[in-house]
Amino acid sequence: MNGKSGTPASPRADAMPTEGYVLSVDGKLKAEFKASEDAMAAGLKLKQAYPVLQVQVFDAAARSYTSILQPDPATLPEK
Repeated sequence: MNGKSGTPASPRADAMPTEGYVLSVDGKLKAEFKASEDAMAAGLKLKQAYPVLQVQVFDAAARSYTSILQPDPATLPEK
């Protein structure tokens, strides 16, 4: 996180991260997080707001992507 503003740090465009988790939107790395839970929560919030986007979380240590899918409305608890 950026110490001054409290927002997640943006990764460099010319280098792949070597640690942490990075939110990928439509194939572009956008925001870096220390914990996978934080990255998944941010990705899910983004996917709910904009369902047509391709949102993934990149695990830098494992060098793998995890897709964020739109939750099925039938499985969500009723309000």
